[in-house]
Amino acid sequence: MTQPIPNPAPRRASGGFLRALLVLLLAAGVALALWTWLTLSWPYSDGVRAGVLQKFSRKGWLCKTYEGELAQFIVAGVSPQIWEFSVRDPAVAADLGKTVGRGVRLHYTEHRGVPTDCFGDTRYFVDEVTVIENARATEPPVR
Repeated sequence: MTQPIPNPAPRRASGGFLRALLVLLLAAGVALALWTWLTLSWPYSDGVRAGVLQKFSRKGWLCKTYEGELAQFIVAGVSPQIWEFSVRDPAVAADLGKTVGRGVRLHYTEHRGVPTDCFGDTRYFVDEVTVIENARATEPPVR
């Protein structure tokens, strides 16, 4: 007589669920990394702003970023407009650290939709700084 072949052990439903959850989490992580790369690689806009650099610092609890404030004078005697920006390049940050209180011209790119503030607190990233001679913190820059 032949013995009947025993049925294989039934699969647990939780194993398939865990595998599907792992694949879903992995896909979400890849999508987030791709979106972050995309938003940081292609700028929404770029331009130049001029004024007096009034504040520049490195801050953050976990992600240290370089942040600054540019005072833009429109008319003498009127309060300046404050423009906040971030810097990702340490070489540019070193140049900016030397120009606090001086007139500067900053080239920037705007990156909208960056999913985390580990790259900067603002959506404006400065990538070039030029010192404007004959500009002081109490006067608007010479045009």
